[in-house]
Amino acid sequence: MPSRELVIGIDIGGTNTSVGIVDREARISYRIELPTEAEKPAEMLFERIFKKLQGRLQKLSAESKIVGIGIGAPNGNYYTGGIENPPNLKWGNVNLVKLAKKYIDLPVAVTNDANAAALGEMLFGAARGMKDFIEVTLGTGVGSGIVVNGELVYGHDGFAGEMGHVIVRRNGRLCGCGRRGCLETYASAPGLRRTVFEKLSQTNEESVLRDIPFNDLTSKMVYDAALEGDRVAMASFEFTGKVLGETLADAVAYFSPEAIVLFGGLAAAGDFIFIPTKQHMEHNLLPIYRNKVKIIPSGLPEGDAAILGSAALIWNELKKD
Repeated sequence: MPSRELVIGIDIGGTNTSVGIVDREARISYRIELPTEAEKPAEMLFERIFKKLQGRLQKLSAESKIVGIGIGAPNGNYYTGGIENPPNLKWGNVNLVKLAKKYIDLPVAVTNDANAAALGEMLFGAARGMKDFIEVTLGTGVGSGIVVNGELVYGHDGFAGEMGHVIVRRNGRLCGCGRRGCLETYASAPGLRRTVFEKLSQTNEESVLRDIPFNDLTSKMVYDAALEGDRVAMASFEFTGKVLGETLADAVAYFSPEAIVLFGGLAAAGDFIFIPTKQHMEHNLLPIYRNKVKIIPSGLPEGDAAILGSAALIWNELKKD
């Protein structure tokens, strides 16, 4: 009888898809990465995934057994097992559970990437032992996963927790969703870039960032400039933290979390983003919440986070049975 249970974690991105075989202790014994080829049907991606996995699965020892599959994907819906008109994927509405079960008849769970990251944090990362926390992913976009009393909040339709599309500045910056003023336009890596160019247009201050074209500027460049004391770079991080902190103060009033976990490329800026975010959150909190909510970095290795989040999703489901 197999004594070592394993799951398959699949993270589908607009450019690349990561797949791994993961045990209960977050050890990834096998991984692959392949281009998503978003312009082609989803069926073709799953065919390539399981073709690559086939050889590995056949080599599993008699003591090992795959017990489930977790899938993180843009606009992934936990309730339906599908994705609905995902950005950067020309798939329309696709049922991912059915696609996976064509190749292996096991329990399959689906959610979006930010929710998967939150579950990964709860099982394997900085939120272990916590029952109430919010995971905020700060990357190309802004996502969030909200955990209340140990359970992820999905809402009635499966799409709860879209903090990146909370409007934080009425009639503010145009967002990719078509609305104006979403948090994503301020607290993402592209949002930081927009802030830098706004700051540059408002001051004659010398800055190494002036010589960098808009489309070439990265958050890493802004971070490096801030390390050297560049005032425009530092002011840009301060403003980003202000907007994020104000938004998190509102989230605290709704959920009263023990902690807020920041994850993603922008969170790698460390104190440049954590200090102003914490200061502005505290400043905008009701007194009953002040000095109770931690803002902490993710405990997941960035290179493994996507796979571990997807794996945590199915481990969490199997625990319910």
